[in-house]
Amino acid sequence: MAEDYIIQQGDCLHSIATDSGVSWQKIWNHPKNSNLRSLRKSPNILKEGDELFIPDPEIKQESCATDKNHVFELQGYAAVVKLRVLDYEYEQTPPSTSESASPPGRHVTEDDPELAHVKQKEVPRANVPFILEIDGRVMKGKTDHDGVIIRHIPSHAQRGTLTVEPRTSKETVIPLLLGFLDPVSEISGVKHRLSNLGFNCGDQTDEITSDFQEALRQFQLLNDMQVTGQPDDATKSKLKQLHGS
Repeated sequence: MAEDYIIQQGDCLHSIATDSGVSWQKIWNHPKNSNLRSLRKSPNILKEGDELFIPDPEIKQESCATDKNHVFELQGYAAVVKLRVLDYEYEQTPPSTSESASPPGRHVTEDDPELAHVKQKEVPRANVPFILEIDGRVMKGKTDHDGVIIRHIPSHAQRGTLTVEPRTSKETVIPLLLGFLDPVSEISGVKHRLSNLGFNCGDQTDEITSDFQEALRQFQLLNDMQVTGQPDDATKSKLKQLHGS
């Protein structure tokens, strides 16, 4: 039965499609979801409280001969998770202005006697072993040349753990929350992405706090942007570019 559904934290369009028996494409492209499409742009990133219309599933009829066995294939909705694992290097050069950057976690002021311009450089953790555990399912492999991992996962998956270079001195354990990333147009979405890139925002709410502004300032400094400490359009665009979503 068609219904208006309110998005819950942890929902994704794939899990909703699986539960309703309606393809995610039909749900997303339905005329009654035009406002949501205009607001969110991508079906992969919705926010708790968004309203989504779910149409009735289509009834498909097939003509079959009697007194014979027939095989029908049920179409499923596969979900894919794509992760990219990075390290960061910081290259110091003589300061060119009164402002400079520091690695995430260090508070920078103009009175700092050790001020130096710091250039942030992404370094993919390429071709290294990993263990990915999603809702009890364990997958092993190696990252590709760009530090990327792509795996099929259950459509209802919500939590997992990524362990990079397990049982070595470089072992890194990363908790994963699937379906919890808010749109970058929201303060919480900006915080989620900053946190994923290693900047401490203090919390994951929609409030603009001093920790959040400091994280923005560090991000802007490290990426040679105008330092405003505000989530302006240029910062959101750069953040989305580096985060990958």
